Amino acid sequence: MSEKVTNENVNRPSLASAVSIVLFLVFSFIAQLVIKGEPDIHMTLIFAAVFATVVLIIFEKSSLSVVEEGIIHGSKIATVSMMILMFIGVMIPAWIGAGTIPTLIYYGLKIISPSIFLVAAIIVCSIATLTTGTSWGTVATFGVALMGIGGGMQIPPAMTAAAVICGAIFGDKMSPISDTVNLSAGTCEVNIFDHIKAVSVATVPSMIITLIFFGVLQFRFVGSMASRGSIDDVLQVLSSNFNLSPVHALISLIPIILILVLALRKVNALATIVISALVAMAIAIIFQGYGLFQMMNFMNYGFVIETASEDVNLLLNRGGLQSMMWTVSLGYLGLSYGGILEKTGVLDTLLFSAQSITKNARNLILTQIITGFLTIMLSASPYVSILIPGRMFIKGYDKLGIDRTVCSRTLEHSGICLDPLLPWALGAVYFSGVLGVQTLDYAPYCVFLYITPIFAALYGITGLFIPKAKNSDVSAVK
Repeated sequence: MSEKVTNENVNRPSLASAVSIVLFLVFSFIAQLVIKGEPDIHMTLIFAAVFATVVLIIFEKSSLSVVEEGIIHGSKIATVSMMILMFIGVMIPAWIGAGTIPTLIYYGLKIISPSIFLVAAIIVCSIATLTTGTSWGTVATFGVALMGIGGGMQIPPAMTAAAVICGAIFGDKMSPISDTVNLSAGTCEVNIFDHIKAVSVATVPSMIITLIFFGVLQFRFVGSMASRGSIDDVLQVLSSNFNLSPVHALISLIPIILILVLALRKVNALATIVISALVAMAIAIIFQGYGLFQMMNFMNYGFVIETASEDVNLLLNRGGLQSMMWTVSLGYLGLSYGGILEKTGVLDTLLFSAQSITKNARNLILTQIITGFLTIMLSASPYVSILIPGRMFIKGYDKLGIDRTVCSRTLEHSGICLDPLLPWALGAVYFSGVLGVQTLDYAPYCVFLYITPIFAALYGITGLFIPKAKNSDVSAVK
């Protein structure tokens, strides 16, 4: 990552100002949750940005030009991700029209039993992300298909979305070609495979607990949610509205195969999605009988079909460029707010104020975890939550004679775990937009993301799995 994440020419604001800015955002969300049950995330971020700007200008003598620089910086970070999100909105109706998603739903309902669906979803997404290195790509492909299969089984969308996300994030943390894995290892200057080995100490037991949780969840709730008759009805409606013969089914899978092949060859993500969408559109026109202008309308406003089954209508009437605009605007607002705090030095003030208490391994690890949480909350960017805490704390590990992989793995176990759970963070914005489930709905089921930081904190408290630095005679104080 070539972006510079701090502005060395800006004087850091006082701790009082920085804390007041944080508390305003936190209390704004809490107050809305208590009073109305859910926050207006867009307007809250706008008010929080205005409050931060006023505090910084009045009490810290910051200039509007620096605030503007922060907005531009945050928007620049958001642009590529938001473009990907918009084109995924375009791609989904193309896949539906091509029969890609109907095929996956149709054969998925035939093969996968509701009694094992959630666990199967986790495993499928874990393997897919391990292979491709991209949780976003997995969620946009397998995740979308699994949401359809789960819908056909009458499994609550929030449960399916959580299973998809837990599997995708686990695979992302363990893949040597993942961007966050490479960034974490690179930031701490450690071997990538040593880093993955260190990360597994917390992620593997967390995933085992997660699989048990979803196994119990589907045993208690899912078994009674779908009858064989309702599934057969969905299968019949799908086969009567799309050509799902084996030959056409294989042809309809070309767009998803393209995604996987191009991802493995590390082709630009935006180009990959556009190529897949265009190929799917061609298949829809040639093999499924849709017209060019009809497909263009679907890709802009979302796929529309009226069948005899309301369940099928709910499964397939979705997507479109315009459906992503709510999410895209949230992404720009969240990262613009984070950019203001970054460029005005608010993040630096908060992070460096924590250094004085990191005098032993326990305090160092716990402080880094909390700092990672704080950074993702304020910056909305998982990359910033890796870069700033990583470079800030690495010398503390060196000083205590602790292997740097402990620092790099803690980066994976802190801010990144909150990324899919905070409605304004980049990951949550993306996952919510692609899967069509609100963050606050799926978050309670994402146990993997809660358990992993707990394991990291327990290791810090107990001193377990904290190796000494190689060739170091300095002992870590635990």
